[in-house]
Amino acid sequence: MNQLKAGATISYLALGINIITGLLYTPWMINSIGRTNFGLYTLAMSVISLFVFDFGLSSAVTRFIAKYLAMDRPDLANKCLGLVYKLYIYIDIVLFLALVIVYFFIPQIYEELTPEEIERFKVVYSIAAIYSVLSFPFIPVNGILTAHEKIIQLKLADIFQKLFIVGTMTVCLLLDYGLYALVLINAVAGLLCIIFKLICIKRYTKQTVAWSYSSKTELKRLASYSGWVTVIALAQRCIFNLAPTILGITSGTVSIAILGIAMTIEGYCFTFANALNGIFLPKVMRILIKEDGNILPLMIRVGRIQLLVIAFIIIGFICFGNQFIYLWVGEDFKASYICAVLLIIPSLFHLPQTIGSEAIYAQNKVKQLAIVFVIMAVCNIIGAFILSPALGALGICISICFVYLIRTIGFDLILWKQIKINICDFFRSSFGSLLPSLLGIGLIGFIITYLIHPETWFKLIIDIILFVIVYWGILYVFGMNSEEKNLIMTPFRRFLRFCK
Repeated sequence: MNQLKAGATISYLALGINIITGLLYTPWMINSIGRTNFGLYTLAMSVISLFVFDFGLSSAVTRFIAKYLAMDRPDLANKCLGLVYKLYIYIDIVLFLALVIVYFFIPQIYEELTPEEIERFKVVYSIAAIYSVLSFPFIPVNGILTAHEKIIQLKLADIFQKLFIVGTMTVCLLLDYGLYALVLINAVAGLLCIIFKLICIKRYTKQTVAWSYSSKTELKRLASYSGWVTVIALAQRCIFNLAPTILGITSGTVSIAILGIAMTIEGYCFTFANALNGIFLPKVMRILIKEDGNILPLMIRVGRIQLLVIAFIIIGFICFGNQFIYLWVGEDFKASYICAVLLIIPSLFHLPQTIGSEAIYAQNKVKQLAIVFVIMAVCNIIGAFILSPALGALGICISICFVYLIRTIGFDLILWKQIKINICDFFRSSFGSLLPSLLGIGLIGFIITYLIHPETWFKLIIDIILFVIVYWGILYVFGMNSEEKNLIMTPFRRFLRFCK
């Protein structure tokens, strides 16, 4: 459990670094290399992301290896990896051919770029494509480390990669090295991170790969599982990836810009709140196979902790987000506030159920989950086309909020009917005792905003500091149980002992 606690802490630290560097570092980088070069950099990354899709195999690696380790059958885990790696190599060959074909058609695809921009884009694209081809076969390393519960090593590697990129890019920008150096740094950092993870697998696990193993039955199981995971991933992408296109058809660029800011904020909130996703799968698998199979106590424990974090983000944004958006991007984007609120509200009910999600994957109920996500995606497309002509970005966000709530209801039905989890007990034990305190904190947050109207960054920071003190103070006294209080106080006690 120490690995899980430390891994969760490091996950939040890594996400904090990502968010801070994203908010502070990106504007400086744009000013240093210019908007045109930044556009080429962003374009290259987006094109590569269209091709680098692992078809659910990464999730399959974690699930099957964790299952075999829980069964004390490392030999089956080795055989499973042999199949997976061969699949990745075959996909990588196809990826290489696709990227080469795209390279030769760049001038025809991007006709709006000038000849000079085309030449620069080809270089950037080539660097990114070579990195993608080299790194793609190593996607399973994350699943291997997660299945073996080596969360600390996995998250430290991610922190190292981010700090290496920011530190090296800073030096390059100060020395005026420009666009190509930035892309190359990203590639080098990614490869170094892969090497570090491979060393961790070699040093901290006994995992090997049975390259000679072949089994049509096992391959069908992998394909079935990863296929449904792919459907889930594609349905999720339909929500936000299609939204700008729908607005482009029905509303125009102003609505797209408003939605873009709201989506950025939702992305930060989701990423931070979803930091623990995946790391509990091995433990859930072990409970289901070796222990009594009752994961409700773990779901309540982890769910309450996640609810504390998620509610902190959501209530804080509801209280101060309007002024934050005004100070960050200006009066023109004030409509982004209500859009962002609509996008993040459903997370309050869904994201604390991480353990339930892990149970669905562990028990291979992904087909049922995929059906829920497909219904969600289809309903969102219909709702978006109905609402966006009259309401613009707000209409899209109302649709997304509604279908996300439908997703959570469908998700809970799977937990109740298929996994046999008493979902009412979960909500009663997690939300029930915390809800009165959270409502009171929200009211106090609005009072703070009213008394100290944050029309400047300084006043906004003062408001947020007061909110942080009020939020955690009230919950510590009235909401948290002894285990949660100890979880918060332990780092402070260690810090005080260190200072002495």
